[in-house]
Amino acid sequence: MFRASIGELIFCLRTEELITPVVTGMGYELVDLQVSNRGGLLRLLIDKPGGIGLEDCAAVSRQLSRVLEVEGVDYDRLEVSSPGLDRPLRKSADFARFAGQKADVRMRTPDASGRRRFVGVLRGEKEGRVSLELEGQTVALAIEDIERARLVPIVRGR
Repeated sequence: MFRASIGELIFCLRTEELITPVVTGMGYELVDLQVSNRGGLLRLLIDKPGGIGLEDCAAVSRQLSRVLEVEGVDYDRLEVSSPGLDRPLRKSADFARFAGQKADVRMRTPDASGRRRFVGVLRGEKEGRVSLELEGQTVALAIEDIERARLVPIVRGR
């Protein structure tokens, strides 16, 4: 669960509102924004069809450094990277886009059986609920109650 002061939450939301149009205008998707050290570290995860390379991260970093300076955003360090194989899932569209892939979902509150963690195959999103197939059955999980969700990387034999 994200634990922060009201000031940190406001800073994070303001920063996300500022950088999202810049990142999308450059042809990338803002997957996640993490703020730590009271705003001292800004960590962005970006993606695009075909994946992210070092040049992509450098280009976004250069552009955002200029924008953040002009907007007077006070930070110490900016990190821009790929979401990786265990990509976080945040938005409704993420759950639909990655249907058919395995995901690890942790809920804020347990279900009737006391279970908070679900690992299974995403079957999509509908009306604010994520369908996840696990152990031969499909469960519907409320998006607003998801604490954390990530793709599970596929491990292939060597």
